[in-house]
Amino acid sequence: MPNYKREFEKSFDFAKALRYKIQPRKDAEQAVTPSDYDPFAARDNEHATTDNETLTHLLKASLGTGILSMPIAFMYSGIIMGIFATILTAFICTHCSYVLVKCGHKLYYRTRRTRMSFAEIAEVSFQNGPKWCRGFAPIAKFSILFGLFLTYFGTCSVYTVIVAKNFEQVMEHWLGYQLSLRLLISCLLIPLILLSWIPNLKYLAPVSMIANVFMGLGLGITFYYLVMDLPPIESRGFAHVSTLPAFFSITIFAMEAIGVVMPLENNMKNPQHFLGICGVLSQGMSGVTLIYMFLGFLGYLRYGDETAESITLNLPVHEWPAQAVKVLIALAVFCTFGLQFYVCLEIVWDSIKDKCTKRPTLVNYVLRTVLVTAAVVLAVSVPTIAPFMGLIGAFCFSILGLIFPVLIELVTHWDTGFGSYNWIVWKNIVIAICGLAALTFGSMSSLKDIINLYTAEPLESST
Repeated sequence: MPNYKREFEKSFDFAKALRYKIQPRKDAEQAVTPSDYDPFAARDNEHATTDNETLTHLLKASLGTGILSMPIAFMYSGIIMGIFATILTAFICTHCSYVLVKCGHKLYYRTRRTRMSFAEIAEVSFQNGPKWCRGFAPIAKFSILFGLFLTYFGTCSVYTVIVAKNFEQVMEHWLGYQLSLRLLISCLLIPLILLSWIPNLKYLAPVSMIANVFMGLGLGITFYYLVMDLPPIESRGFAHVSTLPAFFSITIFAMEAIGVVMPLENNMKNPQHFLGICGVLSQGMSGVTLIYMFLGFLGYLRYGDETAESITLNLPVHEWPAQAVKVLIALAVFCTFGLQFYVCLEIVWDSIKDKCTKRPTLVNYVLRTVLVTAAVVLAVSVPTIAPFMGLIGAFCFSILGLIFPVLIELVTHWDTGFGSYNWIVWKNIVIAICGLAALTFGSMSSLKDIINLYTAEPLESST
């Protein structure tokens, strides 16, 4: 009689071997065997963040003050086209972040490193790429570091002005006399220094959670105003093609958070969970996209052509719920300062930490204090800094957030190929065109804001 147990075991082993044969692992990071180098297991994170903490940071980084401009963005695109255009913009921004992290993971295995920043990924990808691009590795690293620091340091200054302005409006309403904007900005110095002293992203997660709560409450009250007395949808334009570039300009810079992607991934307890269909990145950007769509749709539907640049300007200023929105958003932006500041701190600290072997903790905290003080001094000196940072953001985020990630992907995959019909190349060409368009129209829009700032009569509160 045949040995059925042995036959079954043979068939099971054959099926198991066949399964791995017809389902090969797709990339370098999955191709290694358990005995090979595992950068995620070798990574030493003393204060690693969980998936939920990373998701909280990602939501806070993407849900900035730019979301308040989504209604006017929908006015530029049309109420129906705005929905599809928002999804497209979110997909492109998320894909570029995905590409950056994916290339980083591939380079971890190739170079046997456990973590890398955005600039280091660019440098290593160029160093390990084709011969023609290896000489550009230092230039790529410096360009990214300079662009990230310039953008996020300026953002910290702008956030300081935004917080002070929101408190100024509410306080002047209740006190009955005009306050000095510069004095209010100066008063934020000590609280911001204390916020910057939070040692790492692990301990900064509760602050980001509080910021999300404040922003959620502020948006909730805003939605309350938006759903009151809604006109019929037929009263609004469905699609506006001529002003569509202005929509993409606003939305890309509102959603873009490329600077915090690698710091978040580098501090994760399980970095593999950042990617994937149900990964932290996909979850966070899906939620952000829905909120952006709802606010843009309802805001434009409610106010139509009277939609202001920030939806809070459409709210009745003498009603206490509208004043609460300003306070809540100011508090949310204040709490967000720590996450934006972390990008600046990481860039400067990585460049000097090898030279500070004596009392590195003291030097680190002195550096935090100096950087925050410099950001506040810049805000006090130029309270009208926002349009200038809009220009820098338009220039830097288009290049850093869209063009550099696809360029890194091309260089990283140069030896392994670009897929059937070179689809990776064609896909990246489309994204690069979108990046150049965002660069052009975003810069033009910011230049117009700067011209209007100096041709219009200056506001007393800004002088």
